[in-house]
Amino acid sequence: MPFAIMRDDITHVKADALVNAANEQLRQGGGVCGAIFEAAGAERLQKACDKIGHCDTGSAVATRAYRLPAKYVIHAVGPIWRGGTHGERELLASCYRSSLRLAAKLGCRSIAFPLISAGIYGYPKREALEVARHEVQAFLRNHEMDIKLVLFDADAVSLADDLQLRVQHYIDDVYVGIHTHRLARQRWEMDELFGSSLHDAIPKESASIPAGDYSMDDLSMPDAPAAAPHHYSMPTYGTAPADAAPRTSAAPRTSASRPSIKLPSGLRSMLAHMDKGFSGTLLDLIDERGLKDSEVYKRANMSRQHFSKIRSNPRYKPTKTTVLALAVALRLSLEETSLLLDRAGFTLSHADCRDVIVEFFIKEGHYDVFDINEALFAYDQPLLG
Repeated sequence: MPFAIMRDDITHVKADALVNAANEQLRQGGGVCGAIFEAAGAERLQKACDKIGHCDTGSAVATRAYRLPAKYVIHAVGPIWRGGTHGERELLASCYRSSLRLAAKLGCRSIAFPLISAGIYGYPKREALEVARHEVQAFLRNHEMDIKLVLFDADAVSLADDLQLRVQHYIDDVYVGIHTHRLARQRWEMDELFGSSLHDAIPKESASIPAGDYSMDDLSMPDAPAAAPHHYSMPTYGTAPADAAPRTSAAPRTSASRPSIKLPSGLRSMLAHMDKGFSGTLLDLIDERGLKDSEVYKRANMSRQHFSKIRSNPRYKPTKTTVLALAVALRLSLEETSLLLDRAGFTLSHADCRDVIVEFFIKEGHYDVFDINEALFAYDQPLLG
């Protein structure tokens, strides 16, 4: 996806360029800066920085990445927080703009940022994230590049207070309640299938059970009597008898030589009146809304190459993540989203936290994929795109 928020150590992230939260003297410091120097090879990276000598706040310079999983380190100097009255926001924005322009000039197809200035420089994390996201969005309107914002912990992402409360209340209403009764339902189903001997195989303390499906392997099953071996031979349509002469030609059989299978009339009718598939439905929705392809894939946080595969392949089989991202991009209603999911073989589920969060935003008419992804990240769910 073009823009992703991820939780990781930036020195482990693979990208063409890794951004270092540098100081003006380009000297090894603490935090992210210190970690990048150590991972790259502090002595060699320092020598490369010394050759450059200086970088103004709000600007960026590049060196080789040495031992890091990247081609370049882009050293970007963010502002020290002084209460927000000394031009900090513009300097931080300039920092991201300078880094992205430099990455494009170097031919980079991917770049990974830390949350610049939000560490020892004291920039409030919520405001720092807002600046980062704004500049990334602006850049992606006119450029193709995979951009990662790498955070060391989920606490760095903080939704606006009122939005976070509304998301949490919605999850509590439609998601938590399901899992409260989930174990009771499973116990009943096991009793129906296998009798009360399995009643004690499922834990009773449902409140301590994490949200997730149990598999049959998780349960202690009573021994069943050994079944007699059952042999089943696959039917051999159109094969010759055992004593028949061998075939003299290796040419494939024509349609005329294939065995004919008579379909029930009801099935023939259903096949003749099948609904459109996912790709056809998606393209109809795009045309209906009069949108350009570029508008759709950028709103969906999707690469142009990925979208081209969908458009060019009528039998394209999307992931559920892709369908949800496109539903957000097209600003579909909940009913339309369910239709598009159905065409791909999926449904919205109140037993899936990600589905519940996306459903909340759709019901709210809030279709900014970056806002949705921030909420998904905060709840440790897969992002859209």
